[in-house]
Amino acid sequence: MHLFTLLLAILALSTSAFAERVTITLLATTDLHGSILPYDYFAGKPVDRGLAKLATLIRAVRAENPNTLLIDCGDTIQGSPIESVYQQFVRTGRLPLNLKFAGEPFRVDPMMLAMNAIGFDAMVLGNHEFNFGLKNLQKARSEAKFPWLSANTSASGPARPFQPALVKTLAGIRIAVVGVTTPAIPMWEKPENYAGYKFGPADKAMAAAVATLQAKERPDLIIGAVHAGLDRDLKSGEVRPGEMPGENSVYQVASAAPALDAIVFGHTHRELASHLLGKVLLMQPKNWGVSLGRIDFVFEGSPGHWKLASKTSSLIPVTRETPLDAEIERLAQPYHEVTERYLATKVADSPTDLDGSLARIQDSALLDAVNQAQLHYTKADVSFTALFNPRVRIPKGPLTVRQIAALYIYDNELYAIEGTGKTVRDALENAARFFLSCKDESCAGSPLINRDVLPFNFDIAAGVEYEIDLRKPAGARITKLNYRGAPLRDDQKLRIAINNYRAGGSGGYTMFRDCPIVWRAPQEIRELIIEYYSGAHKLPAQADGNWKIVPEAAHQSLEREARAEAARSATR
Repeated sequence: MHLFTLLLAILALSTSAFAERVTITLLATTDLHGSILPYDYFAGKPVDRGLAKLATLIRAVRAENPNTLLIDCGDTIQGSPIESVYQQFVRTGRLPLNLKFAGEPFRVDPMMLAMNAIGFDAMVLGNHEFNFGLKNLQKARSEAKFPWLSANTSASGPARPFQPALVKTLAGIRIAVVGVTTPAIPMWEKPENYAGYKFGPADKAMAAAVATLQAKERPDLIIGAVHAGLDRDLKSGEVRPGEMPGENSVYQVASAAPALDAIVFGHTHRELASHLLGKVLLMQPKNWGVSLGRIDFVFEGSPGHWKLASKTSSLIPVTRETPLDAEIERLAQPYHEVTERYLATKVADSPTDLDGSLARIQDSALLDAVNQAQLHYTKADVSFTALFNPRVRIPKGPLTVRQIAALYIYDNELYAIEGTGKTVRDALENAARFFLSCKDESCAGSPLINRDVLPFNFDIAAGVEYEIDLRKPAGARITKLNYRGAPLRDDQKLRIAINNYRAGGSGGYTMFRDCPIVWRAPQEIRELIIEYYSGAHKLPAQADGNWKIVPEAAHQSLEREARAEAARSATR
């Protein structure tokens, strides 16, 4: 018996002597939205973000551990003026405002050019990849030296299928990365922009893909790369109000595919360094290349007998001290120069200084300017828009494309729908969820901004007059709602101007989803605003005062919150 025990000990020692310890590092980006250079095109100044700085961080991690995989989680070729200018060139064969350029800097999508140079292993299909139509999507995809993944996107007819997963071996470790995309794309896009593609539930597609990989590929490590966010608070488990079913399904994906070792995800522009959901490690880097996600997987054993011993995740921030990668900067420079010429083009004159810092708590000439253009082109009775960028500033004097781009940062399209007074009231009540109710009549002593509602989902309306009464509970806050001087009836038929995302019901605006679309603009909203104010129309000098927050104590409390946030933002 003693001899047998001794033999077991000798065997254990000999086995451990030959055991290996290998670390696989996953690096991840998401929602880059065309951010290459550390430059804010809307403000015209440097900022700490973008691929040119991320490339330096990526190179440092690879030097530390060559067994590194680099993944992007989508929304890549849209969102920054450098991509908007390029995408218009691809779509129309000319630059906006008929600008000219020397040479041929626009042969390749700038994001694909940079990502190829950095050496991405794969990218997940994002919903914004469809914004400019299939011609633009397929051109960028064909120029990528890495696969675009989406297991829940099926193709028919001439549409080119997407690869569901990437399988790669590093240091003897077999790794599988499964990509899935938010299936809400048909809610937001014109049918021709996704013709031939269907988007199934992300959780079911992930579970099926993982099962197939386990049966056929037998990977040692399985990672989910998801272009969708979390629909709930991870601490309380409470689903956030206004969530579109299926849009943000990371929780459901992790639950449906517990064999996943980790999920890296995006879409919601939030940030999560580390969270275990069961045994699935979750991590979300910040959008626009503000941070780089990192997960280290430590394996012990030998080829064919690996065991995952530990996994840890963290976020690496881009800082002022992070050096630029010279090669990425060089590749982006021709696109940057043309974009800057476009943004510097004068459109009109502003009669006064306009500031967006308080435009979410009181009526603003900035949002009136957007609604005036939308009402003009749609011939609508009522128009909805939101403040997407509270940092926007328009000084008195020349108004440039840059300032309009800063005011309307998204490549949205303008729709006119047929609705009713009830549609308008329900939409305004949904918008008012951005605020919390006062605890007492004084509305003092507590914050009134609801941090669970994304700020860009607070829409204001033109064409009606109304008050938002924060003494009342959510769902009953819109008071004194008038149309053309009389109380707005629920059955009043109205033509309503909204963007394509609202038409699909995003941000809780489900009341718009079933309204007939009676008109679509041939241009993006930003281009329409430029066209509108390039003509005979003047930028408003002051707000028309058609809405306000009551009581005044609530407005004053919100103003203090907004000013404090603006001060914090100015220091970042």
